[in-house]
Amino acid sequence: MSYGQLTNQIKRISGLPLFSNIYWSGWRDSNSRHPAPKAGALPGYATPRTRKYSLITAFGQTCFTILILYIGKFINVFYKHSAKMFVYLIRIKTIMTAKIIDGKSIANNLLDKIRNEILNRESNGIRNPCLAVILIGDNPASHVYVKNKKLACEKVGIKSLSYDFNESITEDELLKLVKDINLNTEIDGILIQSPLPDHINEDIIINSINPKKDVDGFHPFNIGLLAIRQPKLRSCTPYGVIKMLKASDINLEGLDATIVGVSNNVGRPMALELLMEKCTITSCHSKTKDLEEKVRQADLVVVAAGRQNLVRGEWIKKGAIVIDIGINRVNGKLVGDVEFNIASQNASYITPVPGGVGPMTVATLMENTLIAQKLF
Repeated sequence: MSYGQLTNQIKRISGLPLFSNIYWSGWRDSNSRHPAPKAGALPGYATPRTRKYSLITAFGQTCFTILILYIGKFINVFYKHSAKMFVYLIRIKTIMTAKIIDGKSIANNLLDKIRNEILNRESNGIRNPCLAVILIGDNPASHVYVKNKKLACEKVGIKSLSYDFNESITEDELLKLVKDINLNTEIDGILIQSPLPDHINEDIIINSINPKKDVDGFHPFNIGLLAIRQPKLRSCTPYGVIKMLKASDINLEGLDATIVGVSNNVGRPMALELLMEKCTITSCHSKTKDLEEKVRQADLVVVAAGRQNLVRGEWIKKGAIVIDIGINRVNGKLVGDVEFNIASQNASYITPVPGGVGPMTVATLMENTLIAQKLF
């Protein structure tokens, strides 16, 4: 729109006179004739008073006209770009920020519940539960995990016994220790911190634990009970995930769940736990074809592979639930298996690393120790 066109449009809309409407005697009145000049006035000239009035009026009109023109220009620019702005606002609105599942807070609530039950049992003359913790070697991460578990024991009132060995311990020596603890009626649970040295067969050690003292929930007997929907001592991490989801008021029934990772300790029992909740399960492993597609179709994604950013954030469909169990140390920081920043824009719920599943694993271990005491 040209300047002239805009000016004419303003005149038509506002009905206000512009410069062309200013006459020697003031404003033009369309309904009357021009007033006659006063006596003595010079021909063709306004009197000083009328001229002053005209100049003031003209200045005011000039300012007003400039203001209207700038407003018109702004409206014109806004109109041209309004479609782009509308699309941009829609895009901002559709970006979803996932709700962070606070595993630490949920775990603390569970620990408080366990502590209250132990105190109640103690008041009725029942001794506090006792957990034997076996640590082999100098793995820094293992020492941190064991420390956290011992702190949790102190918090809830569970007695913990430490059995620390260097890596030179033989498999037979470890088996003998496990057998002795199995027979000790004052000890309710046995925890063997993994990983074990290469010369010790972890499966043999796990199988040697009394299933009723298997507070990690790794024994084939306990996995079998879970498979036939009669669980007693359940694998801590998968069961912790279920407790965390339920505490967040997430209904699992009918969800399509994809599990990335099929380890005996996490991936496989996780599938059994989700089957218990009436999910439809897809388990993925190193030979799975088109992992991306398996993840994209899932309402619930559980990742426990131990590989940083294995699951890309853009694979997560809008509104999906993401549980990241993986722990990877990168440049001194702990990160998960899921590309968190992008995934959190698509998911409805997501667990952080750290502070997500980890605290729930410890809390569930405490609960299992209390359950183990009740089994005897």
